[in-house]
Amino acid sequence: MARASIVGWAHSPFGKLEDPDVESLMARVSGEALAHAGVGPEDVDGIYVGVMNNGFSKQGFEAAQVALNQPALAYVPATRVENACATGSAALYTALDFVESGRGRIALVVGAEKMTAKPVAETSDILLSASYRKEEADIDGGFAGVFGRIAQGYFQRYGDRSEELARISAKNHRNGVSNPYAQMRRDFGFEFCNVVSDKNPYVAAPLRRTDCSLISDGAAALVVADEETAERLQRAIAFRARRHVNDFLPLSRRDPTAFAGARKAWETARADAGVSLDDLDLVETHDCFTIAELIEYEAMGLAAPGEGYRVVREGIAEKGGRLPINPSGGLKSKGHPIGATGVSLHVMACLQLMNEAGDMQIPDAKLAGVFNMGGAAVANYVSILERRK
Repeated sequence: MARASIVGWAHSPFGKLEDPDVESLMARVSGEALAHAGVGPEDVDGIYVGVMNNGFSKQGFEAAQVALNQPALAYVPATRVENACATGSAALYTALDFVESGRGRIALVVGAEKMTAKPVAETSDILLSASYRKEEADIDGGFAGVFGRIAQGYFQRYGDRSEELARISAKNHRNGVSNPYAQMRRDFGFEFCNVVSDKNPYVAAPLRRTDCSLISDGAAALVVADEETAERLQRAIAFRARRHVNDFLPLSRRDPTAFAGARKAWETARADAGVSLDDLDLVETHDCFTIAELIEYEAMGLAAPGEGYRVVREGIAEKGGRLPINPSGGLKSKGHPIGATGVSLHVMACLQLMNEAGDMQIPDAKLAGVFNMGGAAVANYVSILERRK
């Protein structure tokens, strides 16, 4: 089967933006991504939009809004997908399936979310839609509470790793200073992240404010094309492998500290690609909370269960380490607009592979891994990307 490639992209700043709605955010990036790819709206055969919404706005039907800023797209089939915090990757993979099936040659993928217009308490309740409400609706602290409970279980089993979580936070904030799209470009340092204070209180113990990703607005877009079309364009980032693996939604039906679905996604993607972790030059991973990144070290195979702390202490994930993880600053620094996140992760990897990441650049990056998850490691997406041209 002929593989589709990413041939263009665009990325808005993440943060509390003046854009009034998702329509405005998508308008920021859709035309820019097409121009970056060197194609016009008339060349697009399908549009795939990733927006979670679920109460952030009464206006749904977001797929139909892309054409409002690009009238030439009015008659192009457009579909919105939603898969919790992996919504952006779900939209991308659906577009890749569309192109690789031969139904179209070029597809536009747009991920966006407007989150900051709602009060924090309401936002927290909306985000709980990515949990199993029948059992988990009473968890204090919204989705931070879900991951706080995961952290509690992990600490009970393997020991208190608060210091390592603080070091992950400090790493990602330090990396985020170099990311022009990041919501919080500030190096807080380890000491600040490690100490509970008025400015860094517990949000959902043992998780502190610096252990939690930000409430964000933002958008990102990708253009994907079939092999023949990509050969005629300026750039092409190919998928050496891509895998989507699900796990049980209720925490009660699985070991919440194991991220078994994520582990299977990584194992099968690496096998498909014929590579080991040592072959990767960097990974952009889904650090919605620092405990997630710690467990993801183990799920991807960098450490045995319970030994993710070794990755932190040995500096393996640092920008100059054996496998730099989140050189963009990750969700922790960059921000986490739900629908845009999976698209953004892929854009960050593409920038690295094109040697266009500026101060974020990992020298001579040739192979990049991307991990995006929906819910607490329920929907797990792993991409292994390489530059074709």
